[in-house]
Amino acid sequence: MGINQAVVDLIPNPLVRAFAAPYVAGIGLESGVDAADRFFRERKFLSTLDVLGEELNRDEDVETAVNLYLKMAGYFSSRPHCSISVKPTGMGIHNSYEYCRDNVERVVKSAVEHRIDVTIDMEDHTLTDITLRMYRELREKYENVGTVLQSRLFRTDKDIHDLRDIPARIRLCIGIYVEPSEIAITNKAAMKRKLLEQAGKMFDYGHTVEFATHDERTIDEALALADRKGVAKERYEFQFLMGVPRGKLQRQLIADGIGVRLYVPFANEWKDASHYCKRRLANNPNMAFYILANLLRKILSPSA
Repeated sequence: MGINQAVVDLIPNPLVRAFAAPYVAGIGLESGVDAADRFFRERKFLSTLDVLGEELNRDEDVETAVNLYLKMAGYFSSRPHCSISVKPTGMGIHNSYEYCRDNVERVVKSAVEHRIDVTIDMEDHTLTDITLRMYRELREKYENVGTVLQSRLFRTDKDIHDLRDIPARIRLCIGIYVEPSEIAITNKAAMKRKLLEQAGKMFDYGHTVEFATHDERTIDEALALADRKGVAKERYEFQFLMGVPRGKLQRQLIADGIGVRLYVPFANEWKDASHYCKRRLANNPNMAFYILANLLRKILSPSA
């Protein structure tokens, strides 16, 4: 169960800003691009960049976000180590499905021209049908678009089956959103077992699987699964949140010729970065431990 949102909202934004640094690239597009370039130059990490500020509810704010994504696509034309992630709540779903889809298509079409991949992120269960409908409609026209499925939802087995007829690129995760027990698995171990089961089915259908997990045992089992099925390394990769310490594991994956991609969020304003951190904290208590550990390191080793 997540931490109560009311409790998280009491955390002062200056404190959130203090511990956000490892998890947010910074303010402005250049901060995200610079971080992605540094990760690739120093560690050979791939990146997917996301503009923080989801849950936009004004068309003018959506237009600003879309224009920023279009600019981002242009930046990435010479950066094949980068991709883009977008969320329906940041692309205008408050207005209508058609308005949101058209905005996402503008980004996807621009990304095609610059040879960049786009992933339509998955949010809570109220947007699952909308997201998958949008993904299928755009995938029929563009090969560079992917989406996300969450192993915790009971419906995901059927969603995978329904996508069997198209070669999909899917980020597979357990999902950060705390969903009702009527529609979702509530046990983390069961979610991870289901993720591996679903990955096997996706491999069988010929999909590309992007494993988004920090759990080392799950990663080991995913590697063994791909090996048993003879899946080429180009058809899977492992994705991690920026700032979550998994350096040794990530280095080994890269040494073995397997792609490692970081989710690199940046914001136009710090309030958006604070909102992102608070939302992740409310929905995922594990982040609290990462944050507290980071703060403790800063206190004990201020010059580090």
